[in-house]
Amino acid sequence: MKVYTRSASLLLLVVLSACSLPQNLKRQNNSLQTTLVNHVTFLADDRLEGRRTGTAGEKLAMQYIAEQFRQAGLAPKGTDGFYQPFSVNEGKKMGDDCKMVIGNSVLAPEKDFFVFPYSASGKITAPLTPGLREMGAPWLVDLRDVLEDNKTNPHFDLPGYVYEFSAKAKEKGAAALLWYNSGTIEDKLSFNSKDKLPVVSIPVFYLKNSAVAKFTNQEVASLEIDARASLSDQIRNGSNVVGYIDNGAPTTVVLGAHFDHLGYGEDGNSRYEKKEAAIHNGADDNASGTATLMALGSVLKKSNARSNNYLLIAFSGEELGLYGSKHFVENPTIDIRSVNYMINMDMVGRLNDSTKTVTIGGYGTSPYWSSVINSTGKGSFLVKIDSSGSGPSDHTSFYRKDIPVLFYFTGLHSDYHKPSDDAGRINYKGMVTILRHIEQLVEQTDKGGRLAFLKTRETQTTTSARFSVSMGIMPDYTYSGNGVRADGVSEGRPAQKAGLRTGDIVLQIGDYKVSSMESYMQTLGKFKKGDRVKVVYQRGGEQLTADIQF
Repeated sequence: MKVYTRSASLLLLVVLSACSLPQNLKRQNNSLQTTLVNHVTFLADDRLEGRRTGTAGEKLAMQYIAEQFRQAGLAPKGTDGFYQPFSVNEGKKMGDDCKMVIGNSVLAPEKDFFVFPYSASGKITAPLTPGLREMGAPWLVDLRDVLEDNKTNPHFDLPGYVYEFSAKAKEKGAAALLWYNSGTIEDKLSFNSKDKLPVVSIPVFYLKNSAVAKFTNQEVASLEIDARASLSDQIRNGSNVVGYIDNGAPTTVVLGAHFDHLGYGEDGNSRYEKKEAAIHNGADDNASGTATLMALGSVLKKSNARSNNYLLIAFSGEELGLYGSKHFVENPTIDIRSVNYMINMDMVGRLNDSTKTVTIGGYGTSPYWSSVINSTGKGSFLVKIDSSGSGPSDHTSFYRKDIPVLFYFTGLHSDYHKPSDDAGRINYKGMVTILRHIEQLVEQTDKGGRLAFLKTRETQTTTSARFSVSMGIMPDYTYSGNGVRADGVSEGRPAQKAGLRTGDIVLQIGDYKVSSMESYMQTLGKFKKGDRVKVVYQRGGEQLTADIQF
């Protein structure tokens, strides 16, 4: 699960003491608890290596979930049996055939040089004359002077400068560009795989000064360069796991939980501070929700609540930006218009025995929820209400299709996104309580017909730790083009006031080009509340400009 700051509202107390349960229900709950322990223990085992999307560990989890669905009597409802594969575009990578030979020196990729992600692919074999920019020849360009000239300019955008220069260099006669920095001011340039700026028309390289110093610090008339720039897409393949209970009903209830986690923390979303690699088992995040989902499959298969069909989806790619749920709603395996509502379970394994509080999000997405949550479950926990239909988990994808949602969450803890989130720290009895609450809610809505949908306020789906202002857009993390596409726009926030809409693609904020989510967040970090800037964005085939005040 991705973290964000939830606004809490109403606290509702649901009553009924567990000690009043009939003996047979106690036995059923004990059996359920054993099942949940087994599910979490398997999913959070080191053997699955953190269930990172696209890995062998994720595949083991997929197979396990599909088998549990099959044993419960669910029908496969993916595009390949129980599976619904999808791809994650992680940006660019340098090709294995990239090379740089200057004179008799062979430079090592990454160590001595890199290719800019917007570089044209191609080979260049030609004389290189340091200090001269000849027509039709490769140019060796030093960043020292431009860095010195802008050392007191806090708004100078060096990556933007390098890109703009590179985009126009062919018109000025360059056959290729070789950037380097002989000065003492650090340029901080590196290969950014997430950079999605449009490709320029010539190869563009960056050479570490240590690799070119011997050519630039002495009189050299001419050098022969033999170089190749090559780039390709980095594609990772994940898969949702989808099971179906067909009751022949006109409407379907979707129950979901993401089963992916962080692996060894390779994607930069770990809170682990030590240098050595460690498996992030994600017992609470989100083996707990996935275990509850699988157990609910067996419970609902035997339920008398048959006025809805039930679609159970274990999502992958959530930790990367809701990839699995986004893929499903854009490529549904049932008629998406038949979905009555969606319940999402993400991090439901840490019910605190003292506070006994469960956050239920999506409370405002249907007028029906207020009555059903007040009266449902009668379980031994407090309900903390969050009205918003959007948030840092997979229910957001369904909410954006105008589907009522609920989101169950037992809260953040010190093990969140760390290797210490292990199976031994889970409150399995608390998980049973939450499962029973969801079961009773589903049964109570069984005779309620189709639920009405309400729009709610939008919340950010990323942390604001790196910037102090916000445009008020919900980025589409699955978008692989240039810029940042708005998957939603918050009411009353700067973007909405300036006229931006869902689907618009932000290309530039002030003087800074936006090529990716990372550059978007870095750019926001350069502004403070009250600043006024121009934003360039694309709507369809048209490029537009708006004035925004943070």
